[in-house]
Amino acid sequence: MHLPSTFRALANLDFRLWVMGAFISNIGTWLQRTAQDWIVISQLSENNAAAVGTVVLLQFVPQIILLPVTGWTADRLNRRKLLITTQVCMALLALILGVLAITQIIELWHVYVCALLLGIVAAFDAPARHAFVSDVVVEKELTNAVALNSVSFNSARLIGPAIAGLLIAVVGAGWVFIINVVSFIPLLTALVMLGRRALKGMQSKHSSHSKMGFLDGFRYLAAHKEMIVVLVMLSLICGFGMNFSVYLSAMTVTEFGGHASQYGLLVSMMAVGSITGAMVTASRPKPSFGFMVCLPGVYAVASSLVAVSPSLITFSLLLVVLGLSLQLFTTSSHTFMQTATERAYRGRIMAIVVATALGSTALGAPLVGWIADTFGARWSIGVGGLSGLMAFALGAYYFRTSYRAP
Repeated sequence: MHLPSTFRALANLDFRLWVMGAFISNIGTWLQRTAQDWIVISQLSENNAAAVGTVVLLQFVPQIILLPVTGWTADRLNRRKLLITTQVCMALLALILGVLAITQIIELWHVYVCALLLGIVAAFDAPARHAFVSDVVVEKELTNAVALNSVSFNSARLIGPAIAGLLIAVVGAGWVFIINVVSFIPLLTALVMLGRRALKGMQSKHSSHSKMGFLDGFRYLAAHKEMIVVLVMLSLICGFGMNFSVYLSAMTVTEFGGHASQYGLLVSMMAVGSITGAMVTASRPKPSFGFMVCLPGVYAVASSLVAVSPSLITFSLLLVVLGLSLQLFTTSSHTFMQTATERAYRGRIMAIVVATALGSTALGAPLVGWIADTFGARWSIGVGGLSGLMAFALGAYYFRTSYRAP
């Protein structure tokens, strides 16, 4: 199958099975995230952005706490079977939330508990999911496959929230959770089908490094200082920029007086930029360190412009630019880290990358929510400009003084 270079990894049947199943599942995930955020801020709290931030914190903080175990697990165990287990657990948690909401007995603490449990499951799912891409493609396809995987995720983020906003208004948030349960079926089917095929790297590689300890990932990272710099920049940007569920829901209810469908539209507008950013990454070769140093500066400018946007239309359009800058950096950093890492360490290194991104997002969520509640929703976006400048300054300093291209 001949495809344009931007989509070259899709010529691989294994990758097509994976990415198609993941796309449908990701749509369901964004349906649930949108419904969950909206039910928290509009029904279970008094327009409290900090409550949404707490949900984000509980959902993502396990990524930090369980980091040593999850990365080691992703490298030691059969990643396909591990993903089947985590997907089933996530579906069960969505079912619980759906039943609670439909029966109208749901309370805020129910969402908190389910968010924490989902975070624990996701802590094992995320590094395995990222590293699994290298199991279904050959090495020369990896950069493109990582970027296309991101396109799939962000395309779902474009579609999911917009659909969720309409579904919440028509059938209620509870049934949105149930629809997410159904969306896991295609991905589970793809994982079962892939089990009948000889994947490119997983089974042959696991036996050679299964006895390596989980701390070896940190030792490997310590020997590559440029990776540490990328992780610090990633944490600065994710801590504020990736908490869009907090600041967009706050902008919707406090600045624009909107409703669920408007919130879904804003998330989708940001996803338009994210898809564009992922497509740009897919069309490029492996991202250079110098390229990534410039991206936080672009994000800083975009964040500042969004924060001072005078109208809903201007705000919505600039969200595209903000999503573009965020996705260019996050996808490029994930690609850089994975392609620069030896296969034997990828599970552990990607666990560190995911923990850094999601963990800093979780830790920043309550702060972003507090800023929105105390100083206004626009300030919760504007602080992202400062974090972007700090990341740019750090990367530029290291690039000028210490970086040596391999």
